[in-house]
Amino acid sequence: MKKSAPAVIYTYAHCDTCRRAVQWLRKQSVAFSEKPIRETPPTPVELRAMLRHQGGALRKLFNTSGRDYRALGLGDKLATMDEAAALALLAANGNLVKRPFVLGADFGLVGFDQAGWARVWKIPPPAA
Repeated sequence: MKKSAPAVIYTYAHCDTCRRAVQWLRKQSVAFSEKPIRETPPTPVELRAMLRHQGGALRKLFNTSGRDYRALGLGDKLATMDEAAALALLAANGNLVKRPFVLGADFGLVGFDQAGWARVWKIPPPAA
């Protein structure tokens, strides 16, 4: 059986949710590589892959609670924004990307939902 490449997780060092997600992955012995989202945002190819995994819901890729999102007025603009323009904006500014942002060989996750992540990695729930 061919071993798949480890997942790539984009994180921000000052994000508590990112730190919890990375800590959880390590505790579960999940193989992954980590990239700093501000310095090396996901590429347009990665963003398109994530968009497919999110059922085409472009808004799910954006950090809607972030300062940059609000400063650019994206709450009003996103509904009418062209997909290519939105992906280019995300690829150019990692602050705009919802994090943690995780891409695996056949899945994509944004945000940290422990139960959802456990399903993806087929990790049984903790014993009661």
